[in-house]
Amino acid sequence: MRRDPSRYNMADCLLLNTVMAARAMTRRYDERLKPYGVSVIQFSVLMVLRAGRDEPVSRMAERVAMDRTTLLRNLELLVRRGLVRTEPALKGNGRRFLLSGEGAALVEELVPRWRSAQAEIRALLGEDDSDRVLAALKQLTAGKAV
Repeated sequence: MRRDPSRYNMADCLLLNTVMAARAMTRRYDERLKPYGVSVIQFSVLMVLRAGRDEPVSRMAERVAMDRTTLLRNLELLVRRGLVRTEPALKGNGRRFLLSGEGAALVEELVPRWRSAQAEIRALLGEDDSDRVLAALKQLTAGKAV
């Protein structure tokens, strides 16, 4: 349905509604992870490390759609909690970030909670709408690694 541009208001703003939806989803996921002391952002970082790609921080930041500084801050928090460990980089003078044993165990415990949150949101939207929303989001972020 086409909207009359002269009657357009912020309630129809794609960006505003996307930001609001992202916040609502973040709150929902954070609520599932809160008892474990991990935010959805930190969970995303742990999941990237779980993949074991041994990639530079800048590449990890791209995969979680986060700026490098924010990623490093979260990695350092996870290191202090003992969920992530560091080693010298294989090349150069940088560092590698790896899941610790405790971090790997926590991720395995959190994945079912993440799946449960996914299922809850899919149920709210319905399967067809969930698939359409996901396809639209992927289209909007095309060209960015996920």
